[in-house]
Amino acid sequence: MARHDDWDALTPEALRERGGLKWTLTDPRGVPALGAWVAEMDFGTAPPVLEALREVTERGDFGYASEALHERMGDAAADWMGHRYGWRPEAAHVHPLADVIQGLVLAITEFSRPGAPVIVPTPAYMPFLDVPPSLGRQVLQLPFLRDAGGGFAMDLDALDAAFAAGADVLVLANPGNPTGKVFARDELIAIAEVAARHDARVFADEIHAPLTLHGRRHVPYASVSPEAARTAVTAMSASKAWNLPGLKTAQIVLTNPRDRARWGSIGFMASHGASTPGLHATIAAYAAGEPWLDEVTAYLEGNDRTLREGLAAVLPEARVAPLEGTYLAWIDLTAYAALGEPADRLLDAGVAVNAGPSFGLAGAGHVRVNLATGRRVVEEIVARAAELAR
Repeated sequence: MARHDDWDALTPEALRERGGLKWTLTDPRGVPALGAWVAEMDFGTAPPVLEALREVTERGDFGYASEALHERMGDAAADWMGHRYGWRPEAAHVHPLADVIQGLVLAITEFSRPGAPVIVPTPAYMPFLDVPPSLGRQVLQLPFLRDAGGGFAMDLDALDAAFAAGADVLVLANPGNPTGKVFARDELIAIAEVAARHDARVFADEIHAPLTLHGRRHVPYASVSPEAARTAVTAMSASKAWNLPGLKTAQIVLTNPRDRARWGSIGFMASHGASTPGLHATIAAYAAGEPWLDEVTAYLEGNDRTLREGLAAVLPEARVAPLEGTYLAWIDLTAYAALGEPADRLLDAGVAVNAGPSFGLAGAGHVRVNLATGRRVVEEIVARAAELAR
């Protein structure tokens, strides 16, 4: 494909010229490093999104968003979920937010029992460990179970015990960051049964939902059962799949009637941070961005294969978790950790990645590597990673 050729041609020099955060780090000598850390893509965005933003610019449409624009966004998001996932919530139950983390804050402060601990399965996206304490809540880290193939599963017995001990919110990233885990329907049903038994809440972070790989399909948590719909507070966004995080727009989906009643009091405050350009970009992404997205996921599958085959040759004791969704590879480098933290050693070799311990206690010896870049860049990441074996 022509677009794949363009992505193959991406170079670190050109990517640094864009000015984004991902390509700003240097190695200890001050030499620019390869950017494989921040969770954003190097592929630009879909042509329909660019066209929508051009139209916004030509109109000078940079003011506050109207209620009609909010409603259009809700319709587009609901239609997208119905088309892509086979479940269409009521559009009136979909509301704008600035970002998914704001959704987590609301799930904790507005839709859960005051003061109750928050359960975070680990390894976990770093803010999931940081936000609850900033709101006066204890975090209960719940390490995932691992299978023989390196995949992840929820520890349902430990989850039940954590709820029984007083926790009231489970943070469920699906697909998972950094795990790449895509939960199956039966797994989600089982989680919902445990949460419902304790009248607890599940914050379903589905920001990576469009980015499922290798034949996996996303199943929205709230769709799997009445218990799931009642316990869910769902957050989603076009920001990861269409590369729009700087436009500050996400969605919250409220499938519990009590939450919708509460939204009547807090909705204006909660929705106020969503940007007008971001709303227009989101509508375009959901309505017309699927062909581009499908090209992206096909390319990511190729990058995943390139990483696995390359590491098998240069770091044969590295263990890469199955990448079912997202573009974030979770790699166990424990076998190469004797001489220092793997992320630090990779930075010494000129590759900026995320260190495993920042994802919780279960992250020791691991790194997270962003594969949403050009194929040649991935090949160079592998070549530099070979330094860990020396």
